[in-house]
Amino acid sequence: MTRSRLAPGAGIVTVPGAAPVLRTSGGEFLRIDTGGVTGEALVRRLVGEEAPDEHPQSAELARLVKAFETGGHAVSAPARAPLAGRTVHVLGDPLLAGPVARCAGAEGAEVQPITPDKVAELVRATPDHRTEGRLAVVWCLDSPVPEGLWDAADRLPGRRIAWLRCHREGSHVWTEPLAAAAGDVTSRHVRLRRLAATPAHRELAAYWAGHRTPDTGPHPTAASAALIAALLTADLIAWAEAEGVGGVGRQSAGLPARRRLRRIDLRDLTFTEHPVLPVPDVAPLPAPAPAGTRSGSDTAGARP
Repeated sequence: MTRSRLAPGAGIVTVPGAAPVLRTSGGEFLRIDTGGVTGEALVRRLVGEEAPDEHPQSAELARLVKAFETGGHAVSAPARAPLAGRTVHVLGDPLLAGPVARCAGAEGAEVQPITPDKVAELVRATPDHRTEGRLAVVWCLDSPVPEGLWDAADRLPGRRIAWLRCHREGSHVWTEPLAAAAGDVTSRHVRLRRLAATPAHRELAAYWAGHRTPDTGPHPTAASAALIAALLTADLIAWAEAEGVGGVGRQSAGLPARRRLRRIDLRDLTFTEHPVLPVPDVAPLPAPAPAGTRSGSDTAGARP
């Protein structure tokens, strides 16, 4: 018989001389109305110390356990790793890509190395509906993004392949929003939004284009690389939960992963989050009219 246990992060606090209290995985303390059940019996039942055949479970104890399950504070099956069943392809500079691969693997993902050419092949490959929502590509750079490098990868979300990336500009590392479906924020959208948000747009564009002095760092340290890897892995977990394969999606606090641009300062390991939206496609500007002609609006009031 399957028996429920306390959910990961939840616990029961026994206060001397008082009824037991539930500490939720979110850190809240909730009083437990145990009715006719002793606190010791409830604890033994939910931590698995009671043998299944020790004595018949009372109706009151069953009611309590059911209440824990309904509230999400007890589960009847072992917790599944959040990235189990997903394949995460990682590439880029080892200083950042290595920690990302280790973190994703620790959360249950099947991590595989990939090359830029293979990323382009994923874009061109025939869609496989069996892998929709199960593949992700993470590309990490310890430098600004060369022009055109991520153009092919920006088409991955249209193939239902998650696309996550980060890069460094001086002492800042930018982690861009995870894109997992057509219409999500791509690296091109981030560039356009950043150019539109700064009065130094010409200078920023020249910086990206390579018109700059040689890089002087600072490069990520073990500590900052671990922070960046943890943040990227959290975005992958949010994607996996939203897909709903092997678990129930949940909304995390703050900005959603698909609309969140982070800037991490390597000097003090602080980061800020900024909302970013996709840039809608617009129609191309009309070709200039030949010399000597007028547009319709110019001649609307003219008489023959």
